[in-house]
Amino acid sequence: MNPNIVKAEYAVRGALAIRAEALRVQLERDPDAAKTLGFSSVISCNIGNPQQLKQKPITFYRQVAALTEFPELIDAPEAAVLFPDDVRARARMLLDAVGGSIGAYSHSQGIPLVRQHVAEFIGRRDGHPADPEHIFLTAGASPGVQLLMNTLISHDRVGLMIPIPQYPLYTAGVTVFNGRAVPYYLDEPAGWSLSVRELERSLQAARAEGTEVRALCVINPGNPTGQCLSEANIREIIEFTHREELVLLADEVYQANTYQADRPFVSFRKVLKDMGPSYASQELVSFHSISKGMIGECGRRGGYFECVNISQPVMDLFYKIASISLCPPVAGQLMVDLMVKPPVKGEPSYPLYEAELGGIYASLKRRATVLCDAFNAMEGVTCQKAQGAMYLFPSVRLPARFVDAMQAAGKSPDTEYCMALLNETGVCVISGTGFGQKAGTWHFRSTFLPPEDLIESFIGKLQAFHTAFLTKWR
Repeated sequence: MNPNIVKAEYAVRGALAIRAEALRVQLERDPDAAKTLGFSSVISCNIGNPQQLKQKPITFYRQVAALTEFPELIDAPEAAVLFPDDVRARARMLLDAVGGSIGAYSHSQGIPLVRQHVAEFIGRRDGHPADPEHIFLTAGASPGVQLLMNTLISHDRVGLMIPIPQYPLYTAGVTVFNGRAVPYYLDEPAGWSLSVRELERSLQAARAEGTEVRALCVINPGNPTGQCLSEANIREIIEFTHREELVLLADEVYQANTYQADRPFVSFRKVLKDMGPSYASQELVSFHSISKGMIGECGRRGGYFECVNISQPVMDLFYKIASISLCPPVAGQLMVDLMVKPPVKGEPSYPLYEAELGGIYASLKRRATVLCDAFNAMEGVTCQKAQGAMYLFPSVRLPARFVDAMQAAGKSPDTEYCMALLNETGVCVISGTGFGQKAGTWHFRSTFLPPEDLIESFIGKLQAFHTAFLTKWR
């Protein structure tokens, strides 16, 4: 087998997630399993998968999806009762755009109408127009990131700068494509902030080792850390990449998930455009997805990336790679359209859409605060507030006796802590080892997606386990 595939690791679907699935199967098949295990369900906080944790889909999205899946419903007598006029109009528009059936291949770059709507969304967001021909629809953001990595990494000395902690897509992708991950560390005590001084240190250290650094990857809002970069910080980062001639890869899939009024989301594209013609040579690729925000349609696999200041010959190569896979899932492309062009005031679906979206957002914000406070109340645990995204990444001071015992056995202490938590409570989180962390520190990542009516029970399980764990290993 390809040795790079053997070496690659993807923690959020790794050993802990595999064990969680085995426990879930055991609970389903064995009537006595709950008594044996001591819990009756598995709570999967290992991955940002909102609808798995009972987040209700947005009605407008599912209504349009239903009609595009079964067009005969649109003109059925019952349709006028079941579906508002704007839902049926949108379904007709989208079906026209795909030639009448979502079962057919689309353009390899994505349905032209959807790309036009994405461009209009970006223009409204940033105050600068976008070109649909510079947009590629994808099966979620991850394939877009992988396409860029595959294109950039032409030999085994090519390096991509990656934040630590990072979403393991980045280290896994770099490994698979036989490149080098160049880590730069986020500052935990300062709210996981990103320092240009640290970027410079990381870049110079990599170049001194013979690494040809070609790109800087930034996740904003952050995963797993939940930080949200200020506009001034984004400007500094762009100045750095421009000075060092690096491609800037901006993972912005959590742009709708920001929770502090003084730290709104600002896109890298907007700041770059605002900086004027002096930065017209700065290459930027930004990514977005239907999996996050208040949408949470992870399983539909829809997303896009936009290219800014990328030359046409390179764009042609992107198209060639995209065409090898024929096209992204059409159902996912249509959900991208609904994300970037939702109901507007005055349309029949708008009141319910706004109520559902606002309700999910307010609940996420409350859960982020409640869970962060709970972590900080636990002995030896400190947790930075979530400015954005769907995760908390608390630091855990594990007992020295436990750390020594695990390291002597060749095991990762924080991973074993998380495995014990899973086996004793059914709560699945992912250890900091899977995301990267400073040596001598231990963390875990948890989503704050458990339903609000279960969050207190969830917290109770975490706290009871942690107290017993410390007592055992103190």
